[in-house]
Amino acid sequence: MLFDRSGRFPKLTPEGSLLLADARNIVSGVDTLKARAKSMASGVESELAVVVDLFFPTAHMSAAAKAFAQRFPLTPLRIFVEGLGAAYQPVLDGRCSLGILSALPIAFPTLVGERLGTITLVAVAAPGHPLAGIAGRIPRQALANAIQLVLTDRSELMAGRDYGVVSPHSWRLADLSTKHAFLKDGLGWGGMPLHMVEQDIADGSLRILDVEALPGAGTEFAISAVHQASTPPGPAGRWLIDYLKTHPLSSSLE
Repeated sequence: MLFDRSGRFPKLTPEGSLLLADARNIVSGVDTLKARAKSMASGVESELAVVVDLFFPTAHMSAAAKAFAQRFPLTPLRIFVEGLGAAYQPVLDGRCSLGILSALPIAFPTLVGERLGTITLVAVAAPGHPLAGIAGRIPRQALANAIQLVLTDRSELMAGRDYGVVSPHSWRLADLSTKHAFLKDGLGWGGMPLHMVEQDIADGSLRILDVEALPGAGTEFAISAVHQASTPPGPAGRWLIDYLKTHPLSSSLE
């Protein structure tokens, strides 16, 4: 029985309450289906897959994703985080329709990009590291016995190329958080995005190195929204690009 009629007014039995909940779920599902069909009919992507460069600030991407969810609640957002050539690979092979990527010294003729801003990369080491004790500009010969911590490319796109490697000794690491931890533990020196180490620099747990082989004020990397020229972004992808363009990146060495 769905109703208990023993009182003055009928009320739902436990079985009736369960059935009502199921009915409400069905109605809600139908409404969602209608809204999704309407959205797809207007050209909005059924899903947006984006690969984000691991140098890109996580907080910045999180804010964009939050705004995206409010603007496109029925469009799932799939985000991958990669670096170097491995960040370009998902766009090249079609797994991601959009990439938020830093520039590489490689030409990709099938891709087009829109500049979003720049990321500053600074050379750092722990205060107890031998290089941190060198006053002024650090000459190349001082790097002879210093381990440089370098990100490894998980793709073959940059095979045979060393990007920003100036020390004769290097350790290859697959992710930025491990590199960060190794740097703070004094296991080597290396470049890090300024936004990730600003607090470490401020509290003295890392020091900026003025390495002769690198720009003294840090290296600027352009960040762009990248996609296949033959498949421009739909409304959701276009909105995300415009959001990132109107919320520029900012970092400072002050």
